[in-house]
Amino acid sequence: MAPAVGSTRLPVVRDEWLAFHAEDAIDADLPIIDAHHHLVDRADASRYVLADLLADIASGHNIVATVCVEWQGHAETGVSEVEFANDVAEASVRGGHAHQTRACAGIVSSADLALGDAVESVLIAQIEAGGGPRGRLKGVRFSTATDPHQHAWSPSPRRPDGLLVQPAVRRGFAKVVELGLTFDAYCYHQQLPEVIDLARSFPEARIVLDHVGAPLGLGPYAGRRDQVFADWREHITQLADCPNASVKLGGLGMSLFGFGLHERPIPPSSETLARLWQPYFETCIGLFGAHRAMFESNSPVDKASASYVAIWNAFKRIAAGCSTDEKTALFAGTARDFYGLAT
Repeated sequence: MAPAVGSTRLPVVRDEWLAFHAEDAIDADLPIIDAHHHLVDRADASRYVLADLLADIASGHNIVATVCVEWQGHAETGVSEVEFANDVAEASVRGGHAHQTRACAGIVSSADLALGDAVESVLIAQIEAGGGPRGRLKGVRFSTATDPHQHAWSPSPRRPDGLLVQPAVRRGFAKVVELGLTFDAYCYHQQLPEVIDLARSFPEARIVLDHVGAPLGLGPYAGRRDQVFADWREHITQLADCPNASVKLGGLGMSLFGFGLHERPIPPSSETLARLWQPYFETCIGLFGAHRAMFESNSPVDKASASYVAIWNAFKRIAAGCSTDEKTALFAGTARDFYGLAT
């Protein structure tokens, strides 16, 4: 029984389908900071709240902290989403759970950088909502992912092309940098030159590329994986030459990559995931180095394609040949240092 792709904007996680495959956590004591997950509690989307996150955390891996990243924004200012994530973090601290994970130790908000200079007041309000200048708000994500053919994988309306080069957006980005916040860049592979130009134009900025730069595999990109990979690798190489840029290793469970994992009668094993994902992750680790690369679950989105345990097992299989120092960085150290998380 293959799981259906839900009509909500958050992919449906089918627990009964995930139960068809179970595996134990590999190297279960390895400390992990999940560098990218979401929380959702909205009427127009599937829910993924603290109880769901804690259930994933308790499934076998040693998740010591997490970074909560905005998901489609919560309001025009994004303040309510920061408040929501900060409340979850406080509940996690107060909860007295068996595991000592610091859920939402870091928060990445959504902010409309097209507001230009006016985004400063929005960012200041978000910082306060996250507990003040030394609080949990660590960065901003301004998603620019768009493609003329995206109806093949997403019901979301198209964003304007070239957002990251627009003068107003650049002014808004400058405010992010001035306030000491990091920047999560989410774009598709053919838009990577915009991120490269942004990194070169703001060498003092701290930028991390989400989901390895999203090399697409649906629509006109289906059946062209080798060509897409070659194009993606060329741009990733240029971005890696920017010392202020890092990369998140994850997100490949999303349907837009074209692996069709959610269509299988049985969920994929970590061995299968590692085989499919290894070329992308090994390329990034080789180019950026372990100290500018961090693993992310992208939960619950990627759970439409595989279990939380299998996803982290796949990461561990891919990193099996890395040194102890490299593993420490990839699974926790890079995320801790990039987001300035308390140790």
